[in-house]
Order: sequence, then C-alpha cells, then structure tokens
Amino acid sequence: MNQNKTKYSLSNWELVSVNPNDKNWDWKDLFCFWGNNIQSVIGFSLIGSLYLVYELNAFIVFFGCLLGSVFVYFFSDMIGRPSQKYGLPFPVILRSSLGITGAKYFALFRGLVGLFMFGIQTYFLSKLFSYLIRIFIFSFDATLLEQDFFLVFLLGLNLIDWVAFIFTVVLQAHLFSKSHKFNRTIIRFSAITVYSGMLLFFLILLLYDVKIISAAFVDIFSINNILDTGNIVPLMTVAGSIFAYFSVVVVNYGDFTRYIKDKNELKKGNLSLILNLLVFSFFAVFITVGSDIFLNKNLENMERILTNPTDIIGKIGNVQITVIVLFFIIFSSASTNLIANYIPTQNSLLNFLPAKLNLKSTSLTIAILGFIIGIFWLPLLSQIGILAFVDTFASFFGPLFGVMVVDYYLIKNSNLENKDIFSLDKNSLYFYSNGWNIKALYALILGFIFSASTIWNESLMIFQSFSWMIGAFITSLTYYLLASK
Repeated sequence: MNQNKTKYSLSNWELVSVNPNDKNWDWKDLFCFWGNNIQSVIGFSLIGSLYLVYELNAFIVFFGCLLGSVFVYFFSDMIGRPSQKYGLPFPVILRSSLGITGAKYFALFRGLVGLFMFGIQTYFLSKLFSYLIRIFIFSFDATLLEQDFFLVFLLGLNLIDWVAFIFTVVLQAHLFSKSHKFNRTIIRFSAITVYSGMLLFFLILLLYDVKIISAAFVDIFSINNILDTGNIVPLMTVAGSIFAYFSVVVVNYGDFTRYIKDKNELKKGNLSLILNLLVFSFFAVFITVGSDIFLNKNLENMERILTNPTDIIGKIGNVQITVIVLFFIIFSSASTNLIANYIPTQNSLLNFLPAKLNLKSTSLTIAILGFIIGIFWLPLLSQIGILAFVDTFASFFGPLFGVMVVDYYLIKNSNLENKDIFSLDKNSLYFYSNGWNIKALYALILGFIFSASTIWNESLMIFQSFSWMIGAFITSLTYYLLASK
C-alpha cells in the first residue's frame, strides 16, 4: 500500500485529468480569457502608444496587430491541444517532455515569474483601492487626509496604502483559491464588465461631439504610402510587440484549455483572440483620440496625447467618472493577475510539491510571497532592475514551448500515457535518466542562451520582441535533430 502510494506520489487532485463533467468550457470562455489578457492598463497603453509612435497610422498598426495575433493563435493552438485532449495542466504535460524531475524544476520558472508579477501587479492594484479610500475620506471630511497619522510612511506606504495593500492581497487570495469554477465566473464577469465600461465611455465621448470626434477618428486611417516597403519594419515591430505582450500566457495556455469541451471549441476560442484584439484596439484608439478632443478641444501634438487610462480620468477631474472607471480598472487588473500570474504560479507550486500542497496552502504561499514582493517593490526591487532578471527567467518560456510541441507532435505522435505521467517508477515512460530527459535539457539550454541574449547583449536588443520565437525555434530544431535519431 505504502509502496503504491510512493510510486504515484506525483499525483495531486488539482493536477490529474479533469473530470469529463468539468470539461464544459466553450469558445465564449476563451473569448473572455483572451479579453481579460488584453483588458489591462498595460494593454490599453500599449495599443494607444503603438498608434502614437507611428503617428496614428492606423493601417500599419492594425495589420501589425493582426499579424501578431495570428502568431499568438498559431502557437496557442499547438500548445493548447495536448491539455485539451488529456485534461492536464502545463506542468504535467511538461513531464512527458523533460521528465518528471526536469518538469518539476523548469515549470517552477513559470511559477517564479508569475509570483514576482503577482506581487508587483498586486501593489499597483492596491493603489487603485487606495485612491477610492482617499476619495471617500475626502468626500466625508477633506481635512482628515491632512492628519499626522496619514503622513507617516513605512517602505513608501502610508496608513491608507497599507490598508489597501493588505486588503488587496487577502481579497485575491480568498477569491482565486475557491475553485476553477469560481475562477471561470471571475473571467467571464470581468471581460463582459470591462467591455461594457469601454462601450459606455465610447458612447459618452462620441455623443460629446459626434461630428468632430468621428472626423478625427476617420482621419487616422490614412492610406497614403500604405504599400511602401518602408512600412515592413514598423509592421513587424508592431507584430512583435503584440506577440511579446501575449507570450507570457502562451506556454501555460494548457492550464485553461484542459477545461475545453472539444477541439472545435478550442479552435473557435483561439480565433476569438483576433476578434478581441480588433474590438479592444478600436475602443482604445477611439477613447485615446476622443479624450484628447474632449479635454483640449482638438487633437493635440502626438507626444502630448494621454494613453494611460488613469492619466485620462485624472485629467478629466470628475469624481463620479473617476470612481466608476477605477472600478472597471480594478476588475480588469484583478482578472489579468489571476490569469497571467496566479494560476500559473499555483499549478507550478502544486507540481513542485504535489504530495504536500493543495489549493488553500498554495494560495497562502502565493499571498505571503506576493505580499513581500509587493511591499519591497517601490523602495528596493524597482530600484535594482529586478525586472531584467524576471525577463531572463521568462526567456525559458519559448524554449519550453519548443520542446513540448516537438516532443508531443513529432516524437510521441500526439500520444501520452496518463498513468506513467504521475509515476516515479524507474521503468515508466517519463522517468528517462533519473527523471531528466537529457536531450530535451540540452536543447532547452541552447534555446535559452539565444533567447536571453536579446536581453543582455546590447547589439541584439532590437530582437527582444522576438526572443520568445527565437528560443522556441532554436530549441525545437535542436531537440528534433537529437530525439529523432
């Protein structure tokens, strides 16, 4: 009995194949998933900034975004199919490629990146709550904010900031650890709510002056020199920027596709990414242009146009609108934190200690470590360039994708042994050499070197947007040549 338990100690209730009754996600859930990924302050600012960088030449940015989303669709579809078929999350599928021990440690890289970003994004999310608290206090008694106890700072945070930060950490840990069914509800609710908010803001701006704002928006769709060969580099740059934005969630996409009903729903859901990007880009650009006209009565110099939604509402100066928009931003930021950071970290930790962790203990671990990262973000971590090291860890994502895809489709012919993937038996298929697939490891390290070089080598930094693809290509080619012999 004990021997059998040890043999399958890699099992965990949250990591085993999804119950067929729970494989009930459809394309609409993936539409909301991709919506949550783009519906963030960073996503809004990225889209708006791309249009400004190219002087609102909408066609260059439009086709660049379209090309980037096609890349994301192509890679997401490949990495999502194994998890959809077997109902297994990313770290478990990785066991079949890297070996049970290799996957234990390399999946943890995804978890570490997610953990750092969870803490950082929680810090910025707490700032939104602190704004709401300040607005409430100010509306109640404006003199309260001038009291001495609100002017005492610890690690760059005052009393209001600390209350908001602790509340944000506890709230997320409580909500996100309930179940995958509840997380599905969060994803759906957030996507619909944020799009509704953007539609509302769009209508407010449009009705402010239909003729002027519509004309300004139409003017940015210039077709002059659209076929100029000089547009090729900007086009690829935009495509690379869009892909780089989504690349962080591609490698662990299986954490979500494991719940999809069938391949057709998966395919339609992946195509909804393109629809999401088009809809969100339309709203983002219209709101950016319309807000500038609303605030300044004309389309100002490109460099002065605001692209950050918090900057836009701050300049409007209307308390009611500010509160409403802050709630929409809170929904979008929290759901993005769930998808891009919390769930990947949760599954990576469960895979690392499957016999000891569960949803609650993992949630507590993420909350504590995220709390520490968040409180030290402003006074320490942001000052020492920690994000460069986080990006270096993320340089493994493309190579991990390359190994998994080649191994699953070309080496194993799309077949996995579910029982062996949870087994510590030395004779099991995925034990390899003491739990490591040496050929995959060699290819992975080689791909990582090429990918990370775009971060640390100044002469290669121009290719940083494509570092994920570079790492994936080098690794997949190397692994195929080694493993196919």
